[in-house]
Amino acid sequence: MHMAVTHHNNVVIFDQTGAGPSRYRLHNCQPHGSGSSSCYAHSVEYNVLTNRVRALHLATDTWCSSGSFLSNGSLLQTGGNGSGSRRVRYYRPCANSRCDWMEVKRQLSVRRWYSSSLYLPQENGVIVVGGQAAFSYEFVPGSSGSSEPYDLPFLHRTYEPNSKGNNLYPILHLSTDGNLFIFANRDSILYNYKRREVVKTFPRILGNGARSYPSTGSSVILPLDHEDNFTKVEIMVCGGAAHGAYNAVHEQDRYLPALRSCGRMVITGDHHRWLMENMPGPRVMSDMLTLPTGDILIINGAKRGCAGWDSASSPAFKPYLYKPNHNVGQRFQVLKATRIARLYHSSAVLLPDGRVLVAGGNPNNEYISHGVAHPTELRLQALVPEYMSPRFDHLRPENVTITYQQNATGVANGNVFNIGFRLETELTNLTVVAYAPPFTTHSLSMNQRMVRLECLSTVLGGEAMVLATVVAPPSIYVAPPGFYMLTVVNSGIPSRSSWVRIL
Repeated sequence: MHMAVTHHNNVVIFDQTGAGPSRYRLHNCQPHGSGSSSCYAHSVEYNVLTNRVRALHLATDTWCSSGSFLSNGSLLQTGGNGSGSRRVRYYRPCANSRCDWMEVKRQLSVRRWYSSSLYLPQENGVIVVGGQAAFSYEFVPGSSGSSEPYDLPFLHRTYEPNSKGNNLYPILHLSTDGNLFIFANRDSILYNYKRREVVKTFPRILGNGARSYPSTGSSVILPLDHEDNFTKVEIMVCGGAAHGAYNAVHEQDRYLPALRSCGRMVITGDHHRWLMENMPGPRVMSDMLTLPTGDILIINGAKRGCAGWDSASSPAFKPYLYKPNHNVGQRFQVLKATRIARLYHSSAVLLPDGRVLVAGGNPNNEYISHGVAHPTELRLQALVPEYMSPRFDHLRPENVTITYQQNATGVANGNVFNIGFRLETELTNLTVVAYAPPFTTHSLSMNQRMVRLECLSTVLGGEAMVLATVVAPPSIYVAPPGFYMLTVVNSGIPSRSSWVRIL
């Protein structure tokens, strides 16, 4: 249900706590009652390099919760169901395999189930927006000592009571001017959370259907670029469910075709409109990930229905690759199909080695292994993009190292730092990108962000070594402080990522 990649190259994976026993039992644990699943792990830390799993302990239920990385690399995790609906949790990654989930005493002001969160760089905390029966937002840690939620009329306007909301898990992106882009159902605004006022109201996205849970489309902020001084911010929203899809499933046992359309809109400047184009097929509950090349991977999901228990059919086995800079009509590429259905409660994350880890899939109430159309899925997969093919190895930068000039622990916004790497061939169209790893759940990659950095110079050394001088992004709103995967891309072929810390 939930995944996130830490700067120690481990993947934190977790689910709900109330769906029954898992396959991993916690040590030195006394169950809370007969038939209790409290002594079973519902969270693990997965080491990709060693293929080992370490059980973690969740004290309260994280079902349909939200998360964001802080500047120190800790994962701040909020909300859930039942006992977890107002809880605040931290997971601080470590190298000694001794770290675990920690819950704090201070709770959220209201229940946050199916809410979204986004890291706020100036506050070094998160904003938590929406949730079932929660038409508000709040800050964690609380701002100015306040524990009261702030009403958000936009969530009232986008609510559909007969469709289980269609505005849950709202899409959040941080614009480079410090304002918050909020999308729910079919509508979107630019919001100044410091003054608590709407800066812009954008046009409604086209298409006869919604894009938010349970209609569940997906979204990315397209790569930000130093060439325009990071002034262009463009949002992309893809897929979703047809109008009436939720009621069709639960009242008529019909699975309506999902939406095929994607919309792109520049949210900076003064002129805003959705530019629409169609995917190769309909899609709901897909994940959208930004690859080091700047291309967008659309993976997982279904062709019919909507999100929720037993609410979708016709798994979407074929991922799509979207190339934002190609001409309209030439942007989508259909990739090789998987054989594993990844429906409700599946997720995907980009790994530092360039692969995409895909996990989960449980469209059933509780863990069910047989007797249903789509059993609970326990297998992990890795999608290996074409750029990792050995035939491109002669173009691939190797052994990327990072050297900070002013501060040994990281680089401050606007300062320069050095990158060294090996390259057996000539430099061609060299780019350096920094990628903020997301917290991924329910087709949302919260806080996902890619920034193309300015390269001031490159110097060729001995033994095929290259030294590049690179400028960190100028503003905390372009690149919020934290750990980023830094990748050197030569002629469209990316290196393995190294971690850079922006201060």
